[in-house]
Amino acid sequence: MSSPSPAVPTAASVPSPATAPSPVAAVASAPAVSARVGSARAVSAGPTVAELLDFVRRAAEDEALIASLPLDPEGRTWVRLDGPGGSEAWLIGWPPGTGTGWHDHADSVGAFTTASGTLKEHSLAVRLPTDGWKTLELNEGVDRSRELAAGQGRAFGQNHVHEVLNESDSVHAVSVHAYYPPLPRIRRFSRIGAVLRLEQTESPEDWQ
Repeated sequence: MSSPSPAVPTAASVPSPATAPSPVAAVASAPAVSARVGSARAVSAGPTVAELLDFVRRAAEDEALIASLPLDPEGRTWVRLDGPGGSEAWLIGWPPGTGTGWHDHADSVGAFTTASGTLKEHSLAVRLPTDGWKTLELNEGVDRSRELAAGQGRAFGQNHVHEVLNESDSVHAVSVHAYYPPLPRIRRFSRIGAVLRLEQTESPEDWQ
C-alpha cells in the first residue's frame, strides 16, 4: 500500500464542514510518508507508542506533504495517510476557532504532532469506565492542558480522553495523527463543569 510520494488531495477530497463527522473522517487514501518514515515492524506486533510519535513528528516535517492539504476557512479538512505497521494516520487542517470536542479512542494508543500553527489539548488524567455509564462527575485535579506549537507533539495510551482546539483567531493549524490498532470506535462526550456525559459512540463506518 505504500508509494514514494503523497497523493495530492483534490477538491473532492475535502468534506463539507456541515457533514464532517470527526477529526478522523476518511476522505482519501494518501500513502504518503510510509516509504520514508514508516516502521518496518510486523503488522502482527504493531508499532509502539514511541514509533507512532516518531512517525507523526517526521511526517510533520515533510513540507511537501503538509502543503498538499487543502485548507478551508470554514471547517477542518483531512486526508488519510499510510501509518507505520498497519496503523491509522491522518493529516488534519484546523481553521481558527475549530476543535474536536471531548472524545476518546477506545483501546487504541496514539500520537499527534502540530506541523504548523498552534494547537491546545485539554485532557483528563483519569481512565473512564469503558461501558455501563451515561454521566460521570469528575473529581478535582484531573484536568490537564498543554499548548503544542509547530514541531511539538505527544503520545497517549488507551482510552485517553481529550479535546484538541485551534484557539487562534487568525492562523490555520495543521497536524499529523496516528493510532494503533486502527480506531475501533470513538466515544464523544459533552461537558458542563465537572459533569461529563456520553453523547454518542461512532464506529469506523461513520468516518470511512
